[in-house]
Amino acid sequence: MRAILLGGGFALLISLLGTRVAITLFTRRGYGQEIRDDGPTTHHTKRGTPTMGGVVIILATVVGYGLAKLITLEAPSASALLLLFLFVGMGAVGFLDDFIKIYRQRSLGLRSKAKMIGQTSVALVFGLLALSPWLEDEYGRTPASHSVSFLRDLEWLVLPTVLALLLMWLISTGFSNAVNLTDGLDGLATGASVMVFGAYTLVNIWQNNQLCESNPGSFCYDVRDPLDLAVVAAAITGACFGFLWWNTSPAAIFMGDTGSLALGGALAGLAILTRTELLAVVLGGIFVLETLSVMIQVGFFKATKGRRVFRMAPLHHHFEMLGWEQVTVVVRFWIITGLFVATGLGIFYAEWVARL
Repeated sequence: MRAILLGGGFALLISLLGTRVAITLFTRRGYGQEIRDDGPTTHHTKRGTPTMGGVVIILATVVGYGLAKLITLEAPSASALLLLFLFVGMGAVGFLDDFIKIYRQRSLGLRSKAKMIGQTSVALVFGLLALSPWLEDEYGRTPASHSVSFLRDLEWLVLPTVLALLLMWLISTGFSNAVNLTDGLDGLATGASVMVFGAYTLVNIWQNNQLCESNPGSFCYDVRDPLDLAVVAAAITGACFGFLWWNTSPAAIFMGDTGSLALGGALAGLAILTRTELLAVVLGGIFVLETLSVMIQVGFFKATKGRRVFRMAPLHHHFEMLGWEQVTVVVRFWIITGLFVATGLGIFYAEWVARL
């Protein structure tokens, strides 16, 4: 428990102070955001705002976790290292995307195929390692499992390795792109991430307190390294909290694809490693809604040859086009995120109580 508090606290402090340094450095070097010409006109005033702030979130998380482990004299677990690999790996893909935007002074970075190749490579390496028998613990558990999971592994839905890897790829690329789509207004994705990763910190702590090796029974959780995953989740929560100080409206810095892809990858990693893949759809419901709005918009546009369901996608832009102030959209989407998180945690706890 001490490591969780230390990891979250250090990450928050590093992010809060480090983002201020990043704003000064990126502004001096001209690392400014390019804005879509077809987006809301109110966003044009944001052109030139420093971007790639996700670098600070990633560094704060990794350093915060490392310091927590160092102070408590605990060795990092395989699960936590894999989660950090997916987090940093997806962030590296986003960093390339952001750097190309800045270098070429345009709103588009990596081509969609190149970005997907990068995300796929990271996701597959993560999946192969997470299922590798080389990383089995003394109870014979690998960090991830071949089963599809909701609140725990569904024993009747065990997948062969190829399909398990395909599912991990879908979850990893899906959530990384979902958070990326949500990151369109000042503080929206950052604030939502604070709540979602905070919820996963609680989920991991609860799973650790009810592990099968210490509390056997029908209600126990057969999960690998939940307490160490909680340290990473707390560090990400703290890093996002510190970054939000500077990212809230009017944003002094954007996280860019560096941050959004990394956070989406971390959410996917937690879902897979904690055996809560379908629960993540509820906890991260705001990200799912934003993604669905884009899919509906594109599908309807192609099917009807030009007609639209929303004035603009993703969903937050639709409400902007209706005349809502950006701050109003962000706060109301935060409220929706809180409802999703409360619902997810309620489902998680209710299932445990029902098994008693």
